[in-house]
Order: sequence, then C-alpha cells, then structure tokens
Amino acid sequence: MFSRGSWPEAKRIGHILRQETVGGVLLVSAAVAALIWANSPWSDLYESIRDHTVGPAELHLDLSLGTWAADGLLAIFFFVAGLELKREFVAGDLRDVRRALVPVLAAVGGVILPALIYLTLTWGRPGASQGWAIPTATDIAFALAVLAVIGRFLPTALRTFLLTLAVVDDLIAIVIIALFYTDHLSLPALLGALIPLGLFALLVQRRVRSWWLLLPLATATWTLVHASGVHATVAGVLLAFTVPVVRSDKAGGPDAGPGLAEHFEHRLRPLSAAVAVPVFALLAAGVPLGGLHGLTSALSDPIAIGVLAGLVLGKPLGIMAATWFVARFTHADLDEELAWTDVLGLGLLAGIGFTVSLLIGELAFGTDSVTDDHVKIAVLTASITATALATLVLRVRNRVYRRIHEAETLDLDQDGIPDIYQDR
Repeated sequence: MFSRGSWPEAKRIGHILRQETVGGVLLVSAAVAALIWANSPWSDLYESIRDHTVGPAELHLDLSLGTWAADGLLAIFFFVAGLELKREFVAGDLRDVRRALVPVLAAVGGVILPALIYLTLTWGRPGASQGWAIPTATDIAFALAVLAVIGRFLPTALRTFLLTLAVVDDLIAIVIIALFYTDHLSLPALLGALIPLGLFALLVQRRVRSWWLLLPLATATWTLVHASGVHATVAGVLLAFTVPVVRSDKAGGPDAGPGLAEHFEHRLRPLSAAVAVPVFALLAAGVPLGGLHGLTSALSDPIAIGVLAGLVLGKPLGIMAATWFVARFTHADLDEELAWTDVLGLGLLAGIGFTVSLLIGELAFGTDSVTDDHVKIAVLTASITATALATLVLRVRNRVYRRIHEAETLDLDQDGIPDIYQDR
C-alpha cells in the first residue's frame, strides 16, 4: 500500500495539489476575515450583506447571498470534485481496483466512525441526531493548505491518497445531503431536471465545448434540482458524471491527450478554489463568539462536543481502522519506507472538515440558529486542533519524507521520465 504510482498520474496530482493549496490559503484567509468581521463593531454590516436577498422571486430564487454561496457556488465545487472522481476511476491509477480499494474504504471508515461518535455523545439530546453527518466531511482545500506548510516533502503516494480520500468523501457527503437533508421532494421538478441534464450529456458526449450551449443547460439543471427540494449542489455532481474522460476513437483515443473532463477541470478548478469556496467561507464562517464565556458555553453543548470529537478522533481512527482492515484481510503491506504513523497524520488532516461540515450544519439546524452557531464554533475548533495534531505527527517523520522526496525528484532521463518510474 502507498507505493509509487505512474509518473503521468504523479505529475497530474502535483498540478492539482498546487492549485488546491493556493485555494486553501484563500479559504483560510476568508474564514479568518469572516470571524474577525462578525466579532467586530461592524458585525451588523456583515449580517446584512450575508442575509441580503437577490434573485427572481417568480422562480423561487429570491435567496440570501449566504444561500446563493451554499447552493450555487458550492455546486461548482462539487462539479469539479465529480470530474476529478470520475477521472480517477476511469483513466487514473485508481482504475486498478487494488489501488482504489484503500482510499475508498478509508473514506468510508472516515464517515462511519465520526457519525457513530457524534450519535453516542449526543444521545438523548432532542433534535441532535439531525447533525450526525456534520463530522463526516473533509475539506481538501483547507487540508492541503496546511499540508503545504507542514508536509511539503510528503511522498506523492500519500498526497494522492489524501486527495482521493477527500474526493470520495465529498461524493459520500453529496449522497448524504441528497438522501437525508431533503425536507420536501417535488417529483415533477426532479423529473424535469432530467431534460436539460440529458441534453447536456448528449452535447458533452459529442465533445461539444461551447459554453453558450452548455452553461444554460447546466443552469437549468441546477434550477430544477433546487426547485425539487434536493440540495442544488447535487446537480454539480450529476452534471460532472456525464462528461467523458477519455478522447473518442475519432479524436485519437485515450493516447491522443486529455479528454473533455480534464479540459473542464482545468478551466473550472481555479474558479472553484479561488472564488467559490473562499466566498462561501466568507459568508458561512462568520459567527459571533461572545468572548471567552461564549466560546466556553458553545463548546459545552453536546452537539458541539460530538462534532469536535467526531472530526478530531473519529476521522483519523476511522481512516486508520479501514486501512488496517485492508492490510489485514488482503495481506497487503505498507510500502517499506512508510509507517502507520503516516496514516495517522493523514487521518488527522482529514479531520479538517470546514466547508462541507458548515454546509451540513446549516442544513441540519437552520442558518443563524443558536445550534448552528455552536456547530460553526465546533468545526472551526476541530479544524485548528486537527491542524496542530497533524503538525506534531507529520513533523516527526519529516526527515524520512525528505529522503523519499529526494528519491522521487531525481533528474529526468532523456525521455523526460524519472528513473524511479521506468518500470511502470
């Protein structure tokens, strides 16, 4: 497990991680700015901007800016995540079932255990069970921003594992949102969404890239999914799954270059990482702390404790348990240069929930509710705690990572492929 993958995949993952790291810095900056603003003398201005309503009422789209960020901008984020997931399983190293098994099961373990811990700690609290999914999500942008600082020599295989785990985690999150956080379901609207979705699929399967054709269809799909009662971000994943990954035989086949999915991902990932997610963080993370007393009071809420424990303890333990399960029952061994401490460090990074955790908190308890404020404080506290613990664990292994990194970055041979990848 965690052996080096193919050189093209390592190169592609490296490019993605660089973009996500920049986005993560913007995300963290936006969250800090939101916290400062919401606890400043200008907090009323922050709330008035976040709650300002815009959009056509005739289409039931007269939404607050905060809702537009959660429903609209995050749809772009999930579209990119869907493209990445499909790309990994169709044309990436994870098309090999043996390689895919570890991050997929790790993601599942990192969802189940945090949910169980949350439900255990909130048992008997009326209405608390609605928030069971809050500690199940991983914020890849935030995690990679931290990783860029504390683990820039982390081996490529571990970086790929973390990225893939987070993408699968996002897919599980969107399924959870669709199944468990839909208050009402309008079947006509949902069936109606299949029409623009089908036309979008038909065009992309024919390799049409014209934005003036695709964007209206994507918007119509999003609008109808939103009207159906299903969270509108689901539309982003559905649209992504229709996009072909490899080139058609007419266009030269898989060896002729990147397919349409990679083209869209290349165009939209900067928009997702640099605009969509940071703006959502700016409008979602601003919570009045109420000083030390308010912070202590919020973190004594069983719901906040459940979220905090689920992210900081449940995430790493669930990921490690699932990974150990694979090793134990498939007789797979860790790469000889790595240790279980490395898996623990990645599990702690996965405990940085943030974006999707905040979204699920709003869906579970309602925007601006006291409980939602407690959830926000718990998610922020958990992200800071997970960052600190991951720093301690990964820094201990930094010398080993540096040695592996030096081996991975040997001078290129005449064909442009590092020697360590020649046998792959």
